[in-house]
Amino acid sequence: MNDAQAAEEAILVSENHGILTALFNRPRKKNALTHAMYARLVDLLRYADSASTVRVFCLRGAGNCFTSGNDLMDFISNPPGDENSPVLQFLHGLVDFRKPLAAAVEGPAIGVGTTMLLHCDLVYASGTAVFQMPFTRLGLCPEAASSLLLPKIVGLARAGDLLLQGRTIDAATAERWGLLTEVLDPGAFDTLLEERLAALAALPPEALRDTKALVRGPLAEAAHEAIRREAQRFSRRLASGEAAEAMQAFLERRTPDFSRFE
Repeated sequence: MNDAQAAEEAILVSENHGILTALFNRPRKKNALTHAMYARLVDLLRYADSASTVRVFCLRGAGNCFTSGNDLMDFISNPPGDENSPVLQFLHGLVDFRKPLAAAVEGPAIGVGTTMLLHCDLVYASGTAVFQMPFTRLGLCPEAASSLLLPKIVGLARAGDLLLQGRTIDAATAERWGLLTEVLDPGAFDTLLEERLAALAALPPEALRDTKALVRGPLAEAAHEAIRREAQRFSRRLASGEAAEAMQAFLERRTPDFSRFE
């Protein structure tokens, strides 16, 4: 099986009544994202942005997990080296996407699983959702323009708590801090989500695009620049001794020891 075929199985696509859904489908790996999956997502963003039949694009995870973030083994063996890498194309594509972008979060949303939500216009979460950006714990740094967008949404103090310490927060806290649109009842999540997305898809499409452009447009260039700036540091961090220690500790099921680093 080649990378493209694997990505098609790892991201299931459905299109119904103007709503295109991309479902992260690696439940045994907690829906960790690979380069091949990012390439697939880039294609889906481009399709959704241009197809007249698509009114709303929704990101979702299978198996009661949104995503555990990047597949670290995949990223260490194939670090995103330039602007043409699938992950950076995906992040820039989120910024440029003109139509309503939604996310449906059940269970863990880790790393990029949380930072990609900053680019979504509507984020619906189950009461089971938890959010964490453990970049520093992995010897890494923020990505997806989170260093720019997160402080604007939650404030500098809370952004520091989330990014520097990698604090985990539940859905109620995320909603209170402005990261979510609404927390939905886990027992009726699918029904309630369908109702909200259908109502959104029924609205005038050009009015939605114009409104999104007015709301998000002023930050777009700054977001692109933040993604580029973060990517340079992130690539260096992937090759760092600190990241190597974090990965080795993970593989050995022990607590990492960063005491030798300055």
